[in-house]
Amino acid sequence: MAWLRQINWPDFSGIVEILLLAVAFYYVILFFRGTRSAQVLAGLAVVLTAMLLLTRLVRLDTLNWLLQRFTIYLAISIVIIFQPEIRRALAELGKPHVFSSASAERGVVNALVQAVMLLAERKIGALVAVEREIGTRSIQETGVRLDALVSPELLATIFFPHTPLHDGGVIIRADRIAAAACLFPLSQQDSISRALGTRHRAAVGMSEETDAIVLVVSEETGTISVAYNGRLNRGFDEERLRRLLNAVLARRRRPRSRMDRARAVFNLTAAELAERPTGFNEGKDGHG
Repeated sequence: MAWLRQINWPDFSGIVEILLLAVAFYYVILFFRGTRSAQVLAGLAVVLTAMLLLTRLVRLDTLNWLLQRFTIYLAISIVIIFQPEIRRALAELGKPHVFSSASAERGVVNALVQAVMLLAERKIGALVAVEREIGTRSIQETGVRLDALVSPELLATIFFPHTPLHDGGVIIRADRIAAAACLFPLSQQDSISRALGTRHRAAVGMSEETDAIVLVVSEETGTISVAYNGRLNRGFDEERLRRLLNAVLARRRRPRSRMDRARAVFNLTAAELAERPTGFNEGKDGHG
């Protein structure tokens, strides 16, 4: 056992440093585990490791030196790549729950589903964002403040053609319509189908900037779409829409740690958007 005596065992301060680093790495892995970002990070690490080994084996010294220097700036690259998710995750860590009771949540879900189905049946365009835990005050200020109780009749009236508030989006906070005729931020994603109009791009943009779930009704086809976590899914019927809203909004009632709430920003989940009825660019919706 002579080799054991040759090991330089850490002192007390070294043990503390090892424990702190272990805890830090554990929470980083826990934070990204099971999310889309984890797959991206894992892929990046695999590619970088493979290139380092390959350049070392075939003695490509210059490339190997460059790759080693690149790893120094890898942490900065990760912050830049995942800047929107990190910002939203940090905002999640300090946000309280919005809904105070399950009955209020069910009332909002029922009103939303009834209004959306009515608008879809009549092919009336609509854009509704349900605020969750990240505030939307700055976006509300671009529209008209209402502070009215959510009801399917009021929502349908707001979006009826040629009414003063039908242009723009509606923001719902808790069980009240906070504002109407709001200007939502437009998404800059290249993957959004060119067949989709400004309303759908605004829905995706709103879900990128906040953790809101955004409902869209096409005025050309009556198709119901949902934007959540920067993803747009289309072709919802009443049952799937109700199931999705219950799945997403019910998260507020389940006791979760702040770490779990922040991790949710990186994940699509919510029953994979109620089994994701259609793909991102599937079908055509004109300017709906």
